[in-house]
Amino acid sequence: MEAQHPLHPRRNVRLDTLVRLRWLAVGGQTAAVLIVHYVFDFTLPLTACLLVIGCSAALNLALRLRFRPIERLEPERAAWLLAFDIVQLALLLFLTGGVENPFVFLFLGPVLIAATALPPRMTLMLGAMAAAGATALVFYHLPLPWVSDEPLELPAIYLLGMWFSLLVALGVIGAYAWQIAEEARLMTDALAATELVLAREQHLSQLDGLAAAAAHELGTPLSTIAVVVRELERAIEPNSPHAEDVKLLREQAQRCREILAKLTQLSASSEPFDRSKLSALIEEVVAPHRNFGVAIDVVLPADRAAEPVGEHNPAIIYGLGNLVENAVDFARGRVEIEARWSDGEVTISIADDGPGFAPEILDRIGEPYLTSRGRPPGGEGEVAGLGLGVFIAKTLLERSGAALGFANRSAPEHGATVQVRWRREDYERPGPGIAAAAP
Repeated sequence: MEAQHPLHPRRNVRLDTLVRLRWLAVGGQTAAVLIVHYVFDFTLPLTACLLVIGCSAALNLALRLRFRPIERLEPERAAWLLAFDIVQLALLLFLTGGVENPFVFLFLGPVLIAATALPPRMTLMLGAMAAAGATALVFYHLPLPWVSDEPLELPAIYLLGMWFSLLVALGVIGAYAWQIAEEARLMTDALAATELVLAREQHLSQLDGLAAAAAHELGTPLSTIAVVVRELERAIEPNSPHAEDVKLLREQAQRCREILAKLTQLSASSEPFDRSKLSALIEEVVAPHRNFGVAIDVVLPADRAAEPVGEHNPAIIYGLGNLVENAVDFARGRVEIEARWSDGEVTISIADDGPGFAPEILDRIGEPYLTSRGRPPGGEGEVAGLGLGVFIAKTLLERSGAALGFANRSAPEHGATVQVRWRREDYERPGPGIAAAAP
């Protein structure tokens, strides 16, 4: 499959969906034609109408025989099938009164399907095709089925209104359906990106446990090797050509045991691998962003006796790290990170001295793919450039129990500020860790 830009994903349509919808159309058209002809006793070209409907049924049978039901069609193939539906409906309406037929609004069906499943270019082409068909039916069509002794004559102004309302419906409803589907699609893609980031962070957080398991498993064979080497060292004469090799082997085995002992100590420590103080967590978040030409000041309360201690949660670390990265990217020279806590609340504020949030997006910050200004010269990073950075950070932090607030700093200061707030019991609750951030 070709690589696609996340903002322009390749879209496929399941064949079974189109086939089922066409069977529904075939059943409805057949019932409408037979009821009009036999129940209402209106005269219409029954054979020609059933022949046109039969073409749709024949196409469905051919698709069933040629493709598997789970086949996903490329946008071009799906567009051709929807174009066939428009032509088939136009022919059926030509035989039954053109735009005088109230079923003319069924032209909306293929266009709405295209709007929700196909790229905009193909949706516009199919919409133009439906509009052209409706326009042609204004001038070229057979009479509307009606009683022969009371012919129905609709005013020209009424037909013009029917035609114009159909065109408006094609444009407005099609655009509305496309917008709703596009927002849902972008949200799904953004959530998938969030889950991928969280899975990576969870994997990294488990490495200390794997290190402890490796140290435990390797400890026994290394002890055996050390014992055997000591026995060999005693059995070999000091002037033997293998004496130095055995001594080197003993030293390297001892070195391996020391390395494994350090891994065990790191994994068994409660800080920073299992639980850590708030100040340690902030320093872990800030460390990768220092030395980029922007000063990062961490402000902590003078009284550190009641400092919160929380689970080492990869969702919190990644979310705060993303917010700090954004602040560093847009800061002119300084970022301030302030931590405060009380008996009931833990708060972290991240402020920069950059241009601040654009007023038109301030109320929408946290939505996926929302970006109104590019990075400053020299800025890097793909996620923020796509408008996903803040969305991912907000999603992960909210899953850990936090509430986020975005604002611009009050004059005369300038810049943006982000406040992340937890209830203290949520932040310090033992055991959530990864589970609290998991979907």
